[in-house]
Amino acid sequence: MRIKTCSLAEFVVIGIAVTSLVALGGCSSLKTPATADVAVSAAAVDNANVAGGDAFAPVEMQSARAKLALAHKAMRDKDYQQASDLAMQAQADAKLAQSKANTAKAQEAANALQVDIGVLREELNRANINNANSSSTNK
Repeated sequence: MRIKTCSLAEFVVIGIAVTSLVALGGCSSLKTPATADVAVSAAAVDNANVAGGDAFAPVEMQSARAKLALAHKAMRDKDYQQASDLAMQAQADAKLAQSKANTAKAQEAANALQVDIGVLREELNRANINNANSSSTNK
């Protein structure tokens, strides 16, 4: 059995070809996640807005929108790493805004329930007093 050896020129050509493929693969794989990150962040900002983020967490919403705009700019400039980083930051800000909005709404609902419980207690107390008064007058 005979093993074929490569000349130095063949070895260099193969090395350049492999390096080129790896470099091209790396560039294309970086663009795809950045595109996905920006899209997911845009959806997170929309969800936070629908949840009431503008009313309950305006600072976080402004930050999320600003970072998302910068991520879009980085995508146009083909700076995919920067776009991905900014998109992730925008998503975090949007999720924080959504959480603050949900928390504020839950607190408002809890406060309304406390008021309703107070009203029910007052009605029960009045009913008990009226029952006690009518029982004592019937004797």
